[in-house]
Amino acid sequence: MKSFFSVVILFLAVILFNSCNCKETENKATTSTQPIYDSIKAQKYGSDPYGMKKYVMAFLKKGPNRDLDSIQSAALQKAHLENIFKMADSGKLVLAGPFLDNDSIRGIYIFDVPTIEEARKLTETDPAIKAGSLVMELREWYGSAALMEVNALHRTLERKSVLEGE
Repeated sequence: MKSFFSVVILFLAVILFNSCNCKETENKATTSTQPIYDSIKAQKYGSDPYGMKKYVMAFLKKGPNRDLDSIQSAALQKAHLENIFKMADSGKLVLAGPFLDNDSIRGIYIFDVPTIEEARKLTETDPAIKAGSLVMELREWYGSAALMEVNALHRTLERKSVLEGE
């Protein structure tokens, strides 16, 4: 009986050891720092040798004209969102979103454009900018070229558009 338990313990130890090794190998594979280079994607996304590229980031800040009634505010927000989708569909807007606090910086845009001036022209199409409800601060930013895939990936995750409301 004693040898039976020894065999069972040995058997369990082998299984445990092998499962630990498999997990360790899986973790190494998913967290490896070795690049898995894809030249086609790198070229498509405009990546440099580090997988990075230059963007222009816009910080959307509270503007001077925020005294709108609820109907005007809702209409302006809808127009603002429609403009966001238009810029994203054009391929110029890579990422956009609000901050969840009520601080002076309300949200961000990340543009795939070569200059701050081109980003400025895009932000000037925003109805909330035109109305003075928001103002923009534009800065060049260096980030992962993989952000170029965010909009396509997002479309596979959303069940309804933010334009539909809650």
